[in-house]
Amino acid sequence: MPKGGRKGGHKGRARQYTSPEEIDAQLQAEKQKAREEEEQEEGGEGAIGDPKKEKKSLDSDESDEDDEDYQQKRKGVEGLIDIENPNRVVQTAKKVTQLDLDGPKELSRREREEIEKQKAKERYMKMHLAGKTEQAKADLARLAIIRKQREEAAKKKEEERKAKDDASVAGKRLQSLSLNK
Repeated sequence: MPKGGRKGGHKGRARQYTSPEEIDAQLQAEKQKAREEEEQEEGGEGAIGDPKKEKKSLDSDESDEDDEDYQQKRKGVEGLIDIENPNRVVQTAKKVTQLDLDGPKELSRREREEIEKQKAKERYMKMHLAGKTEQAKADLARLAIIRKQREEAAKKKEEERKAKDDASVAGKRLQSLSLNK
């Protein structure tokens, strides 16, 4: 059995999840606030006489009571500081026409390093083929030594071949002389 039993150890805390109903209520309250602000900006004080807006204000009174209950549940400085959950923000998708394809594309660190590595390898290969690197110089020196050894071996073979030919020609002459007698 793991240390600390089944319930876990000292790490982590109990998770508190928000129910979907609470999230919906919060979203509706925010929408209602936004509508009220827009109405105040547009209509000003002349909006009091409109019956549709009076119904909305009655509905908003009920939601205000819910908001007050919700605000009473807040602890510490949460009531003083207006905090917006970034996870609840709806992200708008960009249209294809809004995308900036012509602008310079920022490469990641790995991509930059990979490109630099490829360029360095190409530079090294060019210098190596030109014979300017130390490894290329060592290779050329080794090749020169091997060529000399091969030339010497070829000369020796040629001399041995000539010696064999001379010996065989001399042997044939002796045979032909001995047969002619």
